[in-house]
Amino acid sequence: MHKSNYCIIMAGGVGSRFWPVSRTNMPKQFIDILGTGQSLIQQTYNRFAKIILPENIYVVTNEEYIEIVAEQLPNLPVENILGEPMRRNTAPCILYANIKIGLRDENANIVVTPADHLIINEDEFLENILDGLKFITLSNSLLTFGITPDRPATGYGYIQLEENKKKERFVPVKTFTEKPHLELAKFFLKSGDFLWNSGIFLWKHNAIDHEMSLHLPELYNLFMENKSVFGTSDEKTVINRVYSDAKSISIDFGVMEKAQNVFVLQTNFGWSDLGTWNSLYTLQNKDADQNVVVAKNLLLEQSKGNYVYSNSPEKVILLRDLEDYIVVDTDGALLICKRENEQEISELLNEAKLKFGEKIK
Repeated sequence: MHKSNYCIIMAGGVGSRFWPVSRTNMPKQFIDILGTGQSLIQQTYNRFAKIILPENIYVVTNEEYIEIVAEQLPNLPVENILGEPMRRNTAPCILYANIKIGLRDENANIVVTPADHLIINEDEFLENILDGLKFITLSNSLLTFGITPDRPATGYGYIQLEENKKKERFVPVKTFTEKPHLELAKFFLKSGDFLWNSGIFLWKHNAIDHEMSLHLPELYNLFMENKSVFGTSDEKTVINRVYSDAKSISIDFGVMEKAQNVFVLQTNFGWSDLGTWNSLYTLQNKDADQNVVVAKNLLLEQSKGNYVYSNSPEKVILLRDLEDYIVVDTDGALLICKRENEQEISELLNEAKLKFGEKIK
């Protein structure tokens, strides 16, 4: 293992689209939502620990989840768990970890990954990671992984390739587009010039440091003027103040869309960001009526195309005449929603919080 290879695992999200299984005190990255015996963050950590030294892996999470991370990842040094006092999207998260890594190794090569993605072919994935690390070491570029789309998904961001370079292994990026409407997504799929944005990035410490100073100078200076206290007993107090003043912005919008040296590696290792119940439906085995059932005591009649989940070992559930629904039953809450409308779950959840308050958390 190369001693200058590092990994940043971003694990601060609340996973609201997986409500009611994912809750504020235990979001989806800490749940064995796939039934593998490991939570999503454990799968992510174990995957990267095959090629990156444990002491070179960092997890950035909300400070209220630090104990959960330490419990689920006992081999991860506690000092490598960076707690954010509030959610400020991915740019501050990455900048914080990048500074911490840079203080250890200015020549660091860094992989940035969400904690909650599904990777089906891990061997191919890790080969791509190692190839990507070699590329950014030699080119000093910013690299992202693009996924070949198989449907006009509206829940993913898209990356447009430079047309005259499409046959190259590492292709310059022409444009980024955030979650498009359906007709635009259909156009992207038909054109063959677009990939899904996986949210997995690779770069050298100095390369992303320079790009953030160039494109996010206020945020960059806010962190850098407090760099001297990182690693001291004052770090937590200073980070609380820095995050209070920090702008909430994604690394995609803040840097990747603006930088001139961004490349993409087209990949096909079996990927899903597991962002929704429907993504789980797509990935899991189905019965003869195209239902996915994750429940012990269920009678499902005259129904097809449904995703049904219950974590109760005793409750009996009877369903009839349902087509293309999501039904999720937990001890404290029940969700029933058309699969095609699942993007509206977050909005519905916000309304429910206003009406029911603490019962929704």
